Amino acid sequence: MADKQQQEERDEGEGAAVTTGALARRLGVSPTTLRSWDRRYGLGPAVRADGRHRRWSRPDVAMVEDMCRLTATGVPPAEAARIAKQRGRGPVGGPAAGEPTPPVPVRGDRAGGGLPLGDVRQESRGLARAAVRLDAPEVQNRLNALVREHGLTVTWDEVMVPTLRAVGRKWASSGDRYVEVEHLLSWHISTTLRSVPLLVPARPAVDAAPVLLACVPDEQHTLPLEALHAALVERGVPTRMLGAAVPVEALLAAVRRVGPVAVVLWSQARSTASVPLAQHLTAMEWGVKGARRSPAVLTAGPGWAGRAVPGLVRCHGLEDAASTLGGLYGDLLAPPSAAAHTADH
Repeated sequence: MADKQQQEERDEGEGAAVTTGALARRLGVSPTTLRSWDRRYGLGPAVRADGRHRRWSRPDVAMVEDMCRLTATGVPPAEAARIAKQRGRGPVGGPAAGEPTPPVPVRGDRAGGGLPLGDVRQESRGLARAAVRLDAPEVQNRLNALVREHGLTVTWDEVMVPTLRAVGRKWASSGDRYVEVEHLLSWHISTTLRSVPLLVPARPAVDAAPVLLACVPDEQHTLPLEALHAALVERGVPTRMLGAAVPVEALLAAVRRVGPVAVVLWSQARSTASVPLAQHLTAMEWGVKGARRSPAVLTAGPGWAGRAVPGLVRCHGLEDAASTLGGLYGDLLAPPSAAAHTADH
């Protein structure tokens, strides 16, 4: 078996016609998927030698690669196969071979790689298909392009979150399947969030006390907090990110050391949301007598739902949290043009 796989890899490296197994590994799909495309849509090798496994020539491979690209944008498989065959083997009706074909608007879950997406943006369907194929480069390229085109908040609310939720629902309904899809998608979303300053214009951080971001003890879900961190960096808000499951003593020590303008406590589950911890943070003070300060404490995440506590600010969504925290800095975060106008007068 190992010798067979090594021969397939040598053939692939030399540009020879490849087997179904070698092509499946290259594309990040299963051999069963390739055989299904052949059976349903005639998207298989144009020439087959008797008594041998099917071998895919370079034109055959290019055609299937086109199929993958089209389905990743949300084009339904049947339509994607028609276009890929038309481009690869000449016109069979419709636009001429090589002529660009616009993506087809789609509805329904089948266009999302089998994930229960519901009525979402087409970009979410393309991202879902790439994630299900474990096509890491495609997932990363799509996420980066979406942030550049639509900005962080729209990409997070309308593409990243719906796709993550769909993967989670699929995982919950199918045992241990799709865990690897969620892990890969989460990793690349995290990578994109940390790359936001490189993807979109960001203001330099103002010279002021920062916002401290932390997950409550026992809370491991960090992606929403990472999204808020990226949104604050984009606005020029100084931040300190502590990440997942911050122990109480570590959080209190960080507050005493940096004297933050605000502390954001993220909780995904009600069982981890600690009201006494939040209240303790609001009571902390520092500074000289007569000018002592306390941090604003913002509770974020579904774990805090239904827990209205005096003295705490409850945030609902990324834009709400980022705007609320940005507002704490007042004129320090004025747009550059406004700041220049003020300086001239």
